[in-house]
Amino acid sequence: MMKFSIITLFPKMFAALTEFGITGRAITAGQAEVVFHNPRDYADNKHNNVDDKPYGGGPGMVMQVAPLRAAIKAAKQETADAPVIYLSPQGKPLTQAKAAELSELPAMILLAGRYEGIDQRIIDRDVDECISIGDYVLSGGELPAMTLMDAVMRLLPGVLGDAKSAEVESFQQGLLDHPHYTRPEEIDGQRVPDVLLNGNHAEVEKWRKAQRVEQTQKLRPDLLKD
Repeated sequence: MMKFSIITLFPKMFAALTEFGITGRAITAGQAEVVFHNPRDYADNKHNNVDDKPYGGGPGMVMQVAPLRAAIKAAKQETADAPVIYLSPQGKPLTQAKAAELSELPAMILLAGRYEGIDQRIIDRDVDECISIGDYVLSGGELPAMTLMDAVMRLLPGVLGDAKSAEVESFQQGLLDHPHYTRPEEIDGQRVPDVLLNGNHAEVEKWRKAQRVEQTQKLRPDLLKD
C-alpha cells in the first residue's frame, strides 16, 4: 500500500481524487492511503495565519517556516523516511518514468504551496525533491499534487483492472499511445481500420506498434530524439 501524506491549506480539494474513479477505488480497496496535515493547525497566532509579507518587499505573501515545518514533522512521525516532495514550477518535470520510480516507494509527503510560494529555508532544509507538472504557474500546489498522485496510483499493483493497460499507455515506452476505436464500425463515413476487425492478433499488434511511432512523429517528434 502506498501512503500519501499531503500538506495543504485546502484538503477538501482532494475529494476529486479520493472519492472518484480509479484513484477513489484504489483508496477504498486499501491499495493507497491519503492523510492530510493542514499548516493552519500548527499556526501560533489567534487567526491561524500561515503567511507573511516577503522580505525585500514586492507583491503577494509567502508561507512561513514554522507552521510548514511543524506539519512536515507531524507527517514524518507517521511515515518514517518518506521523502518530502514540493510541487513547484521550478522543479524537475514529472514524467512517466518519474511516476514509475515514485510508485516503488511505500510512502511520500507532498507539500502544496500557496500564495507566492514558501520560505526558501523550507526548500533548503526540509524538502528532498521539487517536481513540476509543466512550465506554467497555478494558484497552488494542490492540482499538481493530485496529478502526481493519479499518475503514481494507477501504477500500483492491482489498481488497474488489467495490468497490461499501463504497459501500453502513452510515454510508457517513450512513445505516444496508438488510436483506439469502438462500436459502431462506421461513423460519418469513417470506418474502423480493417486490421482491427480481422481477428489476427499478430497483425493488430504490428499495426498498433506502427501507429505509436506515427502518432509520436506527428504530435510529439521531440520524444523521438530521446
